[in-house]
Amino acid sequence: MTEEMNVQVNVYEVGDIVRGKVVKLEDKQVLVEVENSKQSGIIPISELSNLHIEKPSDAVAVGDEVTAKVKKVEEGKDGEEGLLILSKRAVDAERAWEDLERKFASGETFETVIKDIVKGGLVADVGVRGFIPASLVEPHYVEDFSDYKGKTLSVKVVELDREKNRVILSHRAVVEEEQARQQKELLSRLEPGQVLDGVVRRIADFGVFVDVGGFDGLVHISQLSHTRVAHPSEVVKEGDAVKVKVLAVDPEQGRLSLSIKEALPGPWEGLGEKVKPGDVVTGTVKRLASFGAFVEVFPGVEGLVHVSQIANRRIGSPHEVLKEGDVVKAKVLDVNEADHRLSLSIRALLEEEAAAPAEDYSQYTRTSETRGFQLGEVIGEQLKKLK
Repeated sequence: MTEEMNVQVNVYEVGDIVRGKVVKLEDKQVLVEVENSKQSGIIPISELSNLHIEKPSDAVAVGDEVTAKVKKVEEGKDGEEGLLILSKRAVDAERAWEDLERKFASGETFETVIKDIVKGGLVADVGVRGFIPASLVEPHYVEDFSDYKGKTLSVKVVELDREKNRVILSHRAVVEEEQARQQKELLSRLEPGQVLDGVVRRIADFGVFVDVGGFDGLVHISQLSHTRVAHPSEVVKEGDAVKVKVLAVDPEQGRLSLSIKEALPGPWEGLGEKVKPGDVVTGTVKRLASFGAFVEVFPGVEGLVHVSQIANRRIGSPHEVLKEGDVVKAKVLDVNEADHRLSLSIRALLEEEAAAPAEDYSQYTRTSETRGFQLGEVIGEQLKKLK
């Protein structure tokens, strides 16, 4: 404090700092017994707090020790010392500004109690009136602030102007700082290859963001499924619980690359139990190359029909017989699950069909003897019955 305490009895002047005890609360003022003096002091309600209060008891109670600044000395009567008009608010403000300037410079986090809800934000008591704009209360949008009154929040000073009596505080900065610390700690524990449980938080055209315990990692659209995906919404929706595999971690940039596809069983896994050489499968022609056609027989599993196995005649290119999107039947020649290779043949089925003997339908043909009855035979039988 710039003012020094005057410890001599009965010599307090305007500007002096005094200590005393609250002895009585009245409607609009507080009576104080001043230390080292026979003088009494009064603190008007307007000088009790830097915040608006309705009654003195909102700021002090009988028996409280207070420190105040002498604002005025009234003349005494009959040789008595005059009454001291004091300001607790002035001392609180002086101390508060010194404390706030230190906290602002150091970036210190501290706690404060929310005293009031006003249009545009919250009012806090930090020795002076501190204001938390609505946008600086939480990282997320808050529609109703009524529950914040009387609540203790951790804040930081983000703007300070003593001349304008302006103190701007932020609880959001504290929350975001803590989230960043937790996220950095989380990222430091993650390694590529780990499989984690997560929840889909947001869907974008290029992928989805998955929360893996306080941090959102990106699953690129190419890492959503073993099959081609046009839009992420085809595979997941917000709120879905998913398993993801960590692809890459960048703690410095705060980036986490994840894959849902890599955490799922591969489409080739267990293929040897689904099909074996000699089986006939149905699939769709996905791609044509000079050496053959790739046919998808299971989601994510494409088998190769070599150009020599497409037709039962010699062709120069698969395009002579097939086009993308054709649905074909083929015979399985070989299955190599480990190397993700499946060999198919359309030609084998065509040759089998050509070699199959024609079915003999002669047993179903009526002979001339069994084809029907002669008209004469029927008339003759009828004549015999009339005799």
